[in-house]
Amino acid sequence: MHPILFSIPTPWGAIPIYSYGVMLGSSLLFAWYFLMYMGKRVENFNRELLASCFTWTAVGAIAGARLLYVFTNLDSFDSVLAWFDLRSGGLVAYGGFLGGFFTAWGFWRMKKISLLPFADLAVPTLGSGLMMTRIGCYLYGCDYGRPLGADAPGWLARAGTFPKWNTDTFPVFACDGTISGAPAYQHHLELYPNEMIDRVASLPVHPTQIYESIAGLLLFVFAVWLLLHRKFRGQVFLSVAGLYALWRFLIEYLRDDPERGFAFGFSTSQLISLAVIPLCVIAYVHLKKRAAEVGEVQLPEWALDSVPEGAAPMESATDDRPAKYRPKKIKKRK
Repeated sequence: MHPILFSIPTPWGAIPIYSYGVMLGSSLLFAWYFLMYMGKRVENFNRELLASCFTWTAVGAIAGARLLYVFTNLDSFDSVLAWFDLRSGGLVAYGGFLGGFFTAWGFWRMKKISLLPFADLAVPTLGSGLMMTRIGCYLYGCDYGRPLGADAPGWLARAGTFPKWNTDTFPVFACDGTISGAPAYQHHLELYPNEMIDRVASLPVHPTQIYESIAGLLLFVFAVWLLLHRKFRGQVFLSVAGLYALWRFLIEYLRDDPERGFAFGFSTSQLISLAVIPLCVIAYVHLKKRAAEVGEVQLPEWALDSVPEGAAPMESATDDRPAKYRPKKIKKRK
């Protein structure tokens, strides 16, 4: 358990560096390089255009992740300012995916370009992001699973046991007045007070963070393979989004953290999954049929990094490129 990797001493006090924040930052850095490389290889995207969209998408993803957490846990906040305090965690993966999706959609909508080419390129990072951030969740101890049975293998029980932390057991936590846990230990202390007497760790639980991290790795590998062998634009995005929704619906039955929000007997993420799965199936059938009948959606030449040799120049009565991407007019001297 390493909720805080280290702290940076300053004249105003030590600044804690959280493991989850490091893994989140690492996932964004990896996504950047992956998108730049695959954008050039698969779509020949203009790097500046792709970088701009990535930046906005990343901001939208983090905002969406926080917004969904706040929405499902409104009663745990004393003020609106507390919505922006991330020191004690509070991001929902599904909110991040939805926030990133709608931000990217808005970006390409303004550019008058289909979202599908970018969506296919970006969706593998859903898997890599899940893999990395869930490691951060495991190091922090959040997003844990239900208690294991007595017949669970010893290695699984050890992997799913989260210790109590405070400034006595882990002095590094003294730099953060908000941290106290682990979340699983605190939760079990409330639910099973008699069983937790003299315990210094939680009951053994399903390490669902590890399950999800492995699932993220598999999703990433599958998405990259499909991206290199896709039959039509949108196939990768819809396939991965649908598979993740199915996985998320099922894994929620093993999770036990109470901050997920519930309605109609389902968690918030399960309700979202129930909407996402049929939408992905319908859109998949529609895009496959459209590609067979009318062909693929093409990127405009100005959105490409370079025009292929021998390609005819774009002929259009009006230049629909954003002003930023139009050639500058040279003023003649009088």
